[in-house]
Amino acid sequence: MIIETLTWGELEVKEEQIYHFPKGIPGFDEETDFALIAMADTPFWVLQSVKEQSHSFLLGDPFAFYPSYEFELPDDEAEELQIETEVMVCCIITLKEEIEQSTINLLAPIVLNPVGRTGKQIVLHRAPYHTKHNLLQEQPVIDGKDGG
Repeated sequence: MIIETLTWGELEVKEEQIYHFPKGIPGFDEETDFALIAMADTPFWVLQSVKEQSHSFLLGDPFAFYPSYEFELPDDEAEELQIETEVMVCCIITLKEEIEQSTINLLAPIVLNPVGRTGKQIVLHRAPYHTKHNLLQEQPVIDGKDGG
């Protein structure tokens, strides 16, 4: 399938790269089909609408940036996505001109079922996360203790 993107122009994507978001993504409810495009040898992906070239999101592997990141996927969400064994978790990244100011949204991860190719952005209620965690953490080690 050929899709139009702002970044790469025309891009050929395979059917297995297309994920269906039955309810869209909050703020983009009308966009239900997205191509997941891996950025080789990085913890990043682009989630590109297959219909609207201007709708794309930079995603990152939250565990690469925050190794202790964890949450429990509610049963109703797992059921809605038909997740049985495999699951993929990504978070939306907001890049800033100064990379040190870039953030990752740990409060509302994108949860993907790679088998059924369904996805959903899930808001983690009562979680210790927020929408703008620094992407690059600087926690200096002082006397054997981290500075964070």
